[in-house]
Amino acid sequence: MNREQLLPQLFGKTWKPTQSAENFFLGSGEVGTEAGAETVQVIGTAGAAEVGVDLALAMAGAVLDTMRRHPGRAILFLLDTQGQRLRRRDELLGLNGYMAHLAKCVEIARSRGHRILSLVYGQAVSGGYLTTGMMADACYALADAEIKVMNLPAMARITKIPLERLEALAQQSPVFSPGVANYRRMGHLLEVWQGDLAACLGTALHRPLEDDRRSALGRERGGRQCAETVAERVRAHA
Repeated sequence: MNREQLLPQLFGKTWKPTQSAENFFLGSGEVGTEAGAETVQVIGTAGAAEVGVDLALAMAGAVLDTMRRHPGRAILFLLDTQGQRLRRRDELLGLNGYMAHLAKCVEIARSRGHRILSLVYGQAVSGGYLTTGMMADACYALADAEIKVMNLPAMARITKIPLERLEALAQQSPVFSPGVANYRRMGHLLEVWQGDLAACLGTALHRPLEDDRRSALGRERGGRQCAETVAERVRAHA
């Protein structure tokens, strides 16, 4: 699904764009909830965008602008990214610092009462996803989206583990496997959205906020059996 198909399904005729470029868009729309219509601020990437210094800075600026202009308004990241930009210019400028700045802005918004949600509607890959979608209070995806950290051939080249061995491990554990279903099993995705997307968003906006349960969900769903236990042991000895 592309953004032109997605936005009407989420917001109908209430969608109001404020910026629209090939790989980046901003705007707001209204969603019906139990408490009535609620306005949501949207920060989105499109066209399998590469997140470089310019895009990271633009997204951080959009978060800061939302805090200034619309205190407390929910922020929804709509994501279609192929990962961080692998360019000499971006690395020399310190892309990691720009991405850290974006993550800090998201955390400040959260601390000031902005609910942060993310929805993967296209691709979500590696570092381009870490500082956007994975920073949200709750992460969601469409069933036909694609989420991965690294494909198996690339993982084989980096780790020097034979591709055949990685393919066998991928059959046993979702940790080695791309795909929405596997990320749900690991507890990263709270839910996969299908059907009435506006209703899904309305429900997400009114879901009670709770402590991060991703590790617990990973255990309950059979995707990550040890993460919660290890984290508890670390906290106990901190």
